[in-house]
Formats: sequence, structure tokens, C-alpha cells
Amino acid sequence: MDKPFAPACERNKEPILEALRRIFAETGRILEIGSGTGQHAVHFAAGLPHAIWMTSDLPDRHPGIRAWLAGANLPNLEAPLTLDVADPSWPISHCDGIFSANTAHIMHWPQVEAMFQGAGNILPPAGRFVLYGPFSRNGRHNSASNVAFDRDLKMRDPMMGIRDIDALESLAHDAGFELEEDIALPANNRILTWQAGAS
Repeated sequence: MDKPFAPACERNKEPILEALRRIFAETGRILEIGSGTGQHAVHFAAGLPHAIWMTSDLPDRHPGIRAWLAGANLPNLEAPLTLDVADPSWPISHCDGIFSANTAHIMHWPQVEAMFQGAGNILPPAGRFVLYGPFSRNGRHNSASNVAFDRDLKMRDPMMGIRDIDALESLAHDAGFELEEDIALPANNRILTWQAGAS
């Protein structure tokens, strides 16, 4: 099959990788929640050769992910797991780090809650959960483009929308995480990094 292609993935992959090289410098097994087209997985696995990159998504995304993986033929890149964050039976019980890009705003809020709870269940103390995408803060968007994007999302589905960092912080706290970093990236996106607590 032809490999699926998302222009946004192509534009943002290098700035994200630059941050991940530092955040995951000593991280072994990294689960990617919502691998989408598979473009990010290939780029990040190549840029983090010390880590095992585990792809995951709903089954309808697997053929496209597998097409990208086959073309890359990287030894540290694993075939996609079937992961629905809302299903409490996640396909793995442990990993060292978690990454997810552009997922929170297309998930319904109960799914976002489930993603944080699931991440808290499988990460060890000091494990990092890294979330990339557009976010608001204190109910305010950081750009006119994000205002328009949020409006478009809600027109498509009222349960979608750009998530507020304060609301995510509440979920993270309940799941045993502490916010470690909030990094501004191009195109009004951010990387939020939470670290799992020792308790």
C-alpha cells in the first residue's frame, strides 16, 4: 500500500526530536500512543537508536504504520500494538517512557482521562510521559490560529477541542505525575513532560 503522509508530521518532526533526544536520553522502551501515519515513529526511532520505539494505535491505522516501518527497516522500531486508551486492558504492562503527539485534542475528555490513568499505571517511578500538541492556558489560547483550530475541532465534534494545561495538570496529579517541563515549539505547539512520582 502507499504510505500515508501527513504534512504536519513532516514539518514538526525535527523540533520534536530535538527535545526528545534530551528528554529520553537514557530511556529504554518508549510507547508511542497514537502513532497515526507512522511518520513520527520512523523519524524518532532513527534519531534515538538507544531506545526501543513501540508504536500503537487503533487497528485501522496499523496498515499505514506497518508500511512506514517496512520502508525504514529499523531494528529498534516495533510493530504497532492495538491500543484504545479507554480500554483498561492496555496491551503492555510496563515501559520506560511514553510519547503522544496531537492526540489529546481529538480524543473525547474521558479518553484523555483514561490516557493519563493508563500512563500512570505502566510507567515506573521517574518515567516520563511526553505530550505534544496545541494547548491553552487558563482558558486562553496562545494564538489566533489555535482559536480557529479549536473552533474547527468543535464544529467537527463538540467533544473534541484544544485542552487546557491546567485541566491536564489536574489529571496528571491524580495519576501520580508532576509537571517537569513545558517547552514552546514552532507553530504554537508545546511539549509537556510529566514525571511519574516515587509513590
